[in-house]
Amino acid sequence: MKLFEFEAKEIIKNYGFEVPQSVLIKKGDDIEKKIKEANIEPPLVVKAQVLVAGRGKSGGIKLVKSIDEAVKTAQILFETPIKGIKPSFILIEKAIPHENELYVGIVIDRSLRMPLVLASKYGGVDIEEIARTKPESIMRYPINTVIGLRSYEARIIGKSIGVTGKALNSFEKFLTTLYKAFIEYDAELAESNPLAYLNDKVLPLDLRITIDDNSLFRHENYAKTEEERLGENTEYEIKAHELDLAFVELDGDIGVLGNGAGLTMTTMDLIYEYGGKPANFLDMGGGADAEHVKTCVKFLLDYPKAKKIFINMFGGITRADEVAKGVVMALNESKVKKPIVIRLTGTNEEQGREILKKAGIEAFNDPIEAVKVVVSK
Repeated sequence: MKLFEFEAKEIIKNYGFEVPQSVLIKKGDDIEKKIKEANIEPPLVVKAQVLVAGRGKSGGIKLVKSIDEAVKTAQILFETPIKGIKPSFILIEKAIPHENELYVGIVIDRSLRMPLVLASKYGGVDIEEIARTKPESIMRYPINTVIGLRSYEARIIGKSIGVTGKALNSFEKFLTTLYKAFIEYDAELAESNPLAYLNDKVLPLDLRITIDDNSLFRHENYAKTEEERLGENTEYEIKAHELDLAFVELDGDIGVLGNGAGLTMTTMDLIYEYGGKPANFLDMGGGADAEHVKTCVKFLLDYPKAKKIFINMFGGITRADEVAKGVVMALNESKVKKPIVIRLTGTNEEQGREILKKAGIEAFNDPIEAVKVVVSK
C-alpha cells in the first residue's frame, strides 16, 4: 500500500529527523487560516497529495510567493486531475532554497533476498532514466538484515555520491532513519527524491513509502480498505479493480500483459531496454483460462494509453492454447483494433500457435525478438 507524501514525512519526523515545515489542507478547509496558524512564511510550495509519481511534470507541485497565491493555487489543484486523480489533500510547505538534489532509496532486492540502498548524486529526475543513461552514477549497497545498516555504511554511501562535511553527518542520520522506517513499517520501498543537499544538512523535499499489503495488520493507522483508497487511483485502475485485474497505469504507449508478476516486470524491463515505454503493468496470473485472458486483452484494447499491445506468455500452469483462445475471442468481440505482438511458449504451445495462426497472428518464441518488433511498430 502506497502512503501519501504527508504520511511518509510524518513517519520520518516521528523518528526525530527534520522535514520541511508544512500544513495539511483538506478539501473544504479555511486554507488561509490554516497556513497562518502553522506560522509558515512564504515562499511556499503547494503540493497535490496523490498516489502517483511525476506530480511535478503533471502540474501538481507549484511554487508560490504569498499566502494569497497559495490559497488560490490550492483551490485550483483541488479541482485539477493529476494523471486522472483529483486530490483530497494538499500539502503546503515552506520552500527550501537549494542548489543540489540527491536521490536515496531502499528497495527489496529479491535476487539477493535483502534490502538494497540505491543512492545517486542526480536527484529530482526520473531515477529509471538515470539508471538507463548513467548506471555508473547509482550506488548500490546491499544491507545485511541481521546486522542492519550501520552508521559507517551510511557514511560510505553518502561519500560515494559526493556528500561531505556537516551534511555527511546529516545524511548518515537520514539514511539510518529511513532504513529504520523501512524495516519497522514492513516497506517494499522507501525513498526521497529529491533529497536537498544544503551546506550543513540534507532535507527530504519529497518522501515515498510503500508498505507490504501482507503486513497491514501490524499498521492499523494505515490499514485503510482498498475501497477507501480507490479515490486515489486513476480511472482505469478503478475499472481494473472492478474487473479484479492486477493493473497499474504507467506513462508509455505499449500495453503489457504477462502471466505472473515476475515475468510481467521482466517484460517491462525489456521494453525499456530496447527503447520503448510500457503503458501499464497487467498480470493475468497463473492458470488463466480463455475467459480471463479475453477480459485482460479487451481491457487493453479499450485502454487509450496502449497504442499497441505486447503479450508475453510462458506456459506452466497457464496453457498456451487457452491464452490463444482468449486473445482471439477478445479480437472478435472488440471493435477496437491495435497492433498486437505475442510471445507464446510452454504448455500446449503448438496448439496455441495454430489457433493464433488461423486468426492471422504470428507468435514469437524469443521474447527479445518479440520486444524489438513491438517497439518498432
